[in-house]
Amino acid sequence: MKAAVVGKNKTVEIINNKKLRPLKYGEALLKMECCGVCHTDLHVKNADFGDVTGVILGHEGIGIVTDVAEGVTSLKVGDRASVAWFFQGCGHCEYCNSGNETFCREVKNAGYTIDGAMAEECIVTADYAVKVPDGLDSAAASSITCAGVTTYKAIKKSEIQPGQWLAVYGLGGLGNLALQYAKNVFNAKVIAIDVNDSQLKLAKELGADLTLNPKTDNVDEIIQQQIGGVHAAVVTAVAKSAFNSAVNSVRAAGRIVAVGLPVETMDLSIPRLVLDGIEVVGSLVGTREDLKEAFQFAAEGKVVPKVTMRPLEDINSIFEEMEQGKFTGRMVIDFKHNH
Repeated sequence: MKAAVVGKNKTVEIINNKKLRPLKYGEALLKMECCGVCHTDLHVKNADFGDVTGVILGHEGIGIVTDVAEGVTSLKVGDRASVAWFFQGCGHCEYCNSGNETFCREVKNAGYTIDGAMAEECIVTADYAVKVPDGLDSAAASSITCAGVTTYKAIKKSEIQPGQWLAVYGLGGLGNLALQYAKNVFNAKVIAIDVNDSQLKLAKELGADLTLNPKTDNVDEIIQQQIGGVHAAVVTAVAKSAFNSAVNSVRAAGRIVAVGLPVETMDLSIPRLVLDGIEVVGSLVGTREDLKEAFQFAAEGKVVPKVTMRPLEDINSIFEEMEQGKFTGRMVIDFKHNH
């Protein structure tokens, strides 16, 4: 089968004759329909989290079940299912047993510690592959598998209430979905913040109540003056400046949810933390239950991912365009029309 594999020197190689091992107990085989390209894939390719040369990339996959091994009860042949970053937990630790399974210390991550979805076929642990509801297009579902569930979970973690103000920093692949979940599911007021005017234009179309560009606007000052600070901020951007701006834009007892992964550290004055009761929490993708909910809201049309289908051969140019901030929405590798 054809697969995109992490190569040497920060490249991705397309291998035409990659062989898959036989299925083991509890596993299912998916014939992939599509796989979204995520910023995390860029980190993996660049060995930012360690060298995983030879691994098949991809953790935003949607495929059709073509075979199941012994012991599989959660999926059947013909089902559509997902391949997500949270590929499998141990199933028995304190995190797996308390609704925090993504923090399992023995977690397996698709397209990083285990072969992922950027291939014509992918093996999944059946109990960890979430079924895609009817009425949700596979390409749209691929974005929900990572970008969607990550932002949906982050907004849950922000504890935002209907009518309260939420700032979303970074309106790319994650941010534009964060905005839609915040507006259409959580009924919040949303401020969209990005350095890219075309992303802000899209945010406005998607219903942002206020759009700000740090290049021309004094973001923290405007937010504090106009609305007295936001109740919460979700930061999907990968710049230290966005995290620091979030600290300065929340009101007392505000909550900052960190999602993006810049390499630097953020600044937070301890007196501000103590005297204003500021909370900073990290949010990592989402559980299987979160993904089920996130899929359902998308199937109901509350969230519409903006996707562009591309052939597998485009993968290296997609990464170049991603680094240059050249596109809005999500690039999705099309396996249906790629055979």
